[in-house]
Amino acid sequence: MDAHWPRPPAATRRTVLVLCAALLAAAGCTDPDRPAPAPKAGLRAFRYSMDQAPTSLDPTQAANVYANTVILNVYDTLYAYQYLARPYALKPNLAAGFPDVSADGLTYRIRLKPGVHFIDDPCFPGGRGREVVAEDFVYSLKRQFDPANQPQGAWFWSGRIAGLDEWKAAGANYDQPVEGLRALDRHTLEIRLTRPYPQLVDTLTSGYSAIVPREAAEFYGPRLGVRPVGSGPFRLVSYDTSRVVLDRNPGFRQEPVDLAAEGFNPATQAHTGVAAIAGRSPPFVDRLEIDFIPEASAAWTSFTKGDEIQFTALPVEQADRVLASREPVALLPEYADRFHFAAGSEAGFVFTSFNMDFPEFGYHPDPERQRRNRALRCAIIKAYDWKANNASWYFGLARVFPGIIVPASPEFDPTLDAGSVTRDVEGARRLLADHGWTAENLPVLTVGATAGVTSRLYFEQFRAWLGEIGYPPEKIVRKTYANFGNLSRAWKRSELPLVSKGWGLDYPDAENTLQLFYGPNSSPGSNDANYRNPAYDALYEQTSVMLPSPERTARYRQMNQMVIDDCVAITGLSRTRIYLWHRDVIAVPDREIVGGFWLKFVDLVPQAGAPGG
Repeated sequence: MDAHWPRPPAATRRTVLVLCAALLAAAGCTDPDRPAPAPKAGLRAFRYSMDQAPTSLDPTQAANVYANTVILNVYDTLYAYQYLARPYALKPNLAAGFPDVSADGLTYRIRLKPGVHFIDDPCFPGGRGREVVAEDFVYSLKRQFDPANQPQGAWFWSGRIAGLDEWKAAGANYDQPVEGLRALDRHTLEIRLTRPYPQLVDTLTSGYSAIVPREAAEFYGPRLGVRPVGSGPFRLVSYDTSRVVLDRNPGFRQEPVDLAAEGFNPATQAHTGVAAIAGRSPPFVDRLEIDFIPEASAAWTSFTKGDEIQFTALPVEQADRVLASREPVALLPEYADRFHFAAGSEAGFVFTSFNMDFPEFGYHPDPERQRRNRALRCAIIKAYDWKANNASWYFGLARVFPGIIVPASPEFDPTLDAGSVTRDVEGARRLLADHGWTAENLPVLTVGATAGVTSRLYFEQFRAWLGEIGYPPEKIVRKTYANFGNLSRAWKRSELPLVSKGWGLDYPDAENTLQLFYGPNSSPGSNDANYRNPAYDALYEQTSVMLPSPERTARYRQMNQMVIDDCVAITGLSRTRIYLWHRDVIAVPDREIVGGFWLKFVDLVPQAGAPGG
């Protein structure tokens, strides 16, 4: 899942909607773009922050960690990840249990928990939220295949669910059935696949699979992106470009926390106080406030004030002032007394793809020019200084590795040759000279970036590295976008020759990063590189139906080597996250693997004279 890059270790188009006052009045709705009312006395609120604002809260647009975090707290998904288990482990969420799967692996039957209701909302008759039923999931998945929604999540299921792509091609009529997506009764769902898909249940944890009532989508239309109606632990109070405010859903189902079932490890997690939530039903706070603070320094200032945000990532520029040690990570006493902290490698990576649809750098009708373009890409990769990048932006603690299979994936190969992530200025110069590239004929390289000091410094560092191999600085141009959403839209429209981003795993399987270079996933899909290699695609299609095995791992690694050999991407680096949170917060924060599920488990230590949780 996309996240903003470049950023320090923490890691949108905000659609501007003109809201009709008459419609709001008629519907009896609260305008979500209006500031939230002041907290009532005694209201227990947790203030969290993210470095970008979501573009939309519609599950069809859950393409980045910012949107996904909010969506997973206002909507329900069939499955989730255990709050405390590491490595990550699936659990039923709205589903009553794990699927019954046919012997051929093609038919899944999933039972939904009865008695779960959507929040009260004017979209329902009488304003009363109705029960969530299996047909709601069918409708929600159809929305990901309706071109009118400009959905970004169809790649999860495209070509895999019988009849769903055909339903789209026939006009996306919601009243027409889909052969492989049926509600057998009010609480039983059947999914029939065209071929085995071992990662199917993992995809049903994502915000893309969140369950939306048809009444809300039809009542609000495009405004569903700012008026979510779900059955999740929280409900929206307000939403603008600076903050989203959510209140506890009073009708959320009562499910007492079983610490063992959530994967609690006393040896590593007891100090966080999470044992205090055992046997109690989340959510535990009355209000969840998520501030959008693009600059890390501003987030740090808010965090250390003590009465604003209660959680943040440690900015790189504060490391020497805060850390007593980097390996192992430890806080200085004055910070250890005030804050909890956690450090660990992300389940994902940062990387830059060349957009192969740009003939200046990628595919070209002239085979000789295409050969020269590959040499140009390889030279740029050799110029990239991962060691300096790590030191400048990631505490020097990140893990640099070759290719696109990340260390968090079980298929990662720690023995892979590191030549593609080793800087070689002389080798880059030779490649350019041997293939006829000169300062005069090198193409202009446009680098997209969001506004801000950090992204400017990142760009200047990159331009300096290329300058050392003879790339004229005036030919490396920065194109600034107001926010991450606008930049992301440019990527989806294939408007930039370079795409620099972070990708967090949607599930712990290398297939989730290998699909980033699968031809049919080209823009506006997840394959921003628009890489089209028939041999790679054939291997991807073979492995996509295979269960984990040494044979599958070998083929995964073969695909990984193809991306390296074709010089399609500057990759990669997995960041070490260092998080801090206030001592009165009971939580094990986590942004990895479709982050956001953990927020419903956050609690606060009761203060003297205050009501208990």
